[in-house]
Amino acid sequence: MADLPATMTAIAIEGKGGPEVLQPVDLPMLLPGQAQVLIKVAAAGINRPDIMQRQGLYPAPKGHSEIPGLEVAGVIAATGSDADRFKPGDKVMALVNGGGYAEYCLAEEACCLSVPAGLPMEQAGGFAETFFTVWHNVFERAQLTSGEWFMVHGGTSGIGVTAIQLAKAFGANVIATAGSDEKCAACRELGADVAVNYRTEDFVEKAKTATGRPGVNVILDMVGGDYIAKNIACLGDDGRMVNIAYQKGSKAEVDFMRVMLKRLTITGSTLRIRPTEVKGRIARSLEEYVLPMLADGRIKVVMDSTYAMQEVANAHARMDQGTHIGKIVLTL
Repeated sequence: MADLPATMTAIAIEGKGGPEVLQPVDLPMLLPGQAQVLIKVAAAGINRPDIMQRQGLYPAPKGHSEIPGLEVAGVIAATGSDADRFKPGDKVMALVNGGGYAEYCLAEEACCLSVPAGLPMEQAGGFAETFFTVWHNVFERAQLTSGEWFMVHGGTSGIGVTAIQLAKAFGANVIATAGSDEKCAACRELGADVAVNYRTEDFVEKAKTATGRPGVNVILDMVGGDYIAKNIACLGDDGRMVNIAYQKGSKAEVDFMRVMLKRLTITGSTLRIRPTEVKGRIARSLEEYVLPMLADGRIKVVMDSTYAMQEVANAHARMDQGTHIGKIVLTL
């Protein structure tokens, strides 16, 4: 660790509001704890929680870095005394507890994965947050299986493009909703069997038609609000709905008679506050089941755009516009 600089540049949130509150700061160099690694960051993905943190709506949990950024890719610069899976110089991508918008970032070693050979660092930087989230919620919590019907809202978001690909890769039929015909076309290109423009079409009726009226088996929803009741209408018998965000609010009026009669399961989760053991288990599952598909091109990290770290305000403005398709990633 003697070769590390004494300080590093990071992007701090100075106040709350628009992209202009993101400002560079100099901070003391970080040192890894016993089971941690220090990553020299090459790329860091931008995700919706970063936007909400900037707006003052989603503060960092206690004990987590106040610096935004939940996923990075880079090179191991140093390791803690108990870290033994990676060594300095190894290329990794990691789910982190904040701190990604910086020259260096700490990660729990359990939450790191090797970057597949040939995968560009900017794509590796956009891997962790969405793939951890989709794997855990769609395949572990909702137990999506081959042959079932799966619906995801926000089909061209980072979560959406990941969910479409993984669901198709594991044999499911996919319905995706999106807010324009261009976005619906992108969903179909990624493998969605049905893409619904929610601004002009009724996704409940489209789902029932696509499935021959029985309804879908699994829904991944980040919208909430009035979508909750609509999702319940979309689900068939023994269907499962997983909520991972509430962009339209977390309160809704719901007829639970439908839940009872169709034997539905409604659940949700947020990974950020889960213990390292849980995230590490997800990482090992991704290593076994997903990284081989990423390595041979069966699935990909769908990229919208990249920005240099000093252009972080422009990157956030791009996400604020809501017209992106895939991941927005910062590079160093």
